[in-house]
Amino acid sequence: LELLGQMDAAGVARNTITYNAAISACGKGGQWKKALELLGQMVAAGVAPDNITYNTAISACEKGGQWKKALELLGQMDAAGVALDTITYSAAISACEKGGQWEKALELLGQMDAAGVAR
Repeated sequence: LELLGQMDAAGVARNTITYNAAISACGKGGQWKKALELLGQMVAAGVAPDNITYNTAISACEKGGQWKKALELLGQMDAAGVALDTITYSAAISACEKGGQWEKALELLGQMDAAGVAR
C-alpha cells in the first residue's frame, strides 16, 4: 500500500494490475475492509475491475469471514459482465462454508454447474 502512495506522489497512474496487486496484498494480510476500499477507489478512478480484481476481493472477504460481502461482490461482478470462473465460485463457496452457510454454498455449486464452469 505504501507503493501506491509512492506511485501517486511520483505522478504514476494506477491501473488494473497495480490495484489487483494491492487488493491481493490486503487479502493476504487479513485486511478485507481495505481490500474493498481499494476496489471502491478503483471504480471511482474509472479503472475497470477485471476477473482477477473481483476474485482477489472475494478471497479477501473469504479470509475475513465476510460471506455476505463475498456474495455482494459476486453479484456486482455478474452485473458488470465480468466472467465468473472456477476461482470466483471456489472463493465464494469457501466464504459461505466458513460462515456456516451450507445451503448457500450448495446453491453456488449448482449455479456453477448450470453456468458450465469447470470444477
